[in-house]
Amino acid sequence: MTGAVLRIHFTFDDLALTHVAARADPLWETILGLQQLVSPRPVRPFHEWRFRAREAVAQKTLSNQVRFLKALVPQKGYVPDFLTPAESTDGVEEGLSAVQGTPQLRVRRELELLAGGQWRRLPHVIRQLADPDRNQRHMTELVRALRSVHDAVIAPDWTRLEAYVEADRALRARALRDGGVPCLFESLGPAVRWDPPVLHVKYPIERDQWLSGRGLRLIPSRFCSRVPIALADAQLRPVLVYPVNHTVREPAARPPDALEGLLGRTRAKVFRALHAGATTTELALRLEVSAAAASQHVHALSRAGLVHSQRSGASILHTLTPLGTALLAKNAHPARLDQRISGLAQGPGAAAWMRVMVRTQSGQAGEHTSRRQE
Repeated sequence: MTGAVLRIHFTFDDLALTHVAARADPLWETILGLQQLVSPRPVRPFHEWRFRAREAVAQKTLSNQVRFLKALVPQKGYVPDFLTPAESTDGVEEGLSAVQGTPQLRVRRELELLAGGQWRRLPHVIRQLADPDRNQRHMTELVRALRSVHDAVIAPDWTRLEAYVEADRALRARALRDGGVPCLFESLGPAVRWDPPVLHVKYPIERDQWLSGRGLRLIPSRFCSRVPIALADAQLRPVLVYPVNHTVREPAARPPDALEGLLGRTRAKVFRALHAGATTTELALRLEVSAAAASQHVHALSRAGLVHSQRSGASILHTLTPLGTALLAKNAHPARLDQRISGLAQGPGAAAWMRVMVRTQSGQAGEHTSRRQE
């Protein structure tokens, strides 16, 4: 890894407490989305979103709010930590309330870091955030600007954003399950390297951070691009915001209607989406369907012996059975599937088609195995 690096130092306790956030963080997405909105060189995955977002800003006459926030959120370098409080994990209103309640001395300290020793270079409206006599009024204006931009350009796309985050969480869960913490860190991409007990992260500046038993919260973000981001204040709860895999929802290369013709389009999507496991709520978010619809399809797949459901805390976790995994891979033994297929496929013709498909694929798999052995 070349260039500047953030080195995050772990203890055994830190490894035990490291986890992936359960959901997208609305204020992190607002701040990072704002950077994409005003960037002179937008990243490719955001072109379509940026066009819609700019239209929304124009329609809602939010240009002043965007300019105000832009002065606080530069494209490169330091962004004040108080804009992305930990409370935002619980929702945008909780996060905005925490921003509003930021102590004035902390606001001043972080704005001085933003100014980089040149306080007078900050716009007057930004400097007023640190004014003891005017702090509350201007912090209220800041919160209104954050809420307006969030509601106009982030909230309309929230369902899709959550789908990306849920799918990414499934990838990280699979990496952790298959290879432990080292595999989880390696799955975050080439900007991250695990050299126990230190996580090396490509970063704008050289920096060391000691977790000291607090663990690390990994926050998947749709609008984070290129490299992960950490809070600057080492006293705050340690987080690492990283870009989601923007190709995570792309299906694996396969005939486009192989399963859809057998199970129906939605049920086939549900079946494929369970390759890494999901709760009913996660599945609904991932596929942008109602929880009731997701549950109905899961029950049908479960009756066919392709899905297993078990309670995990307050939720029900659905995973593919070995039979389901084999069918998804199109590498199942036909004798084990014959009795399951008729109840799942849509009609006797579809059931016969599924049997033929599985037998054909099983024969091809055996043929390929023989060739590898030769």
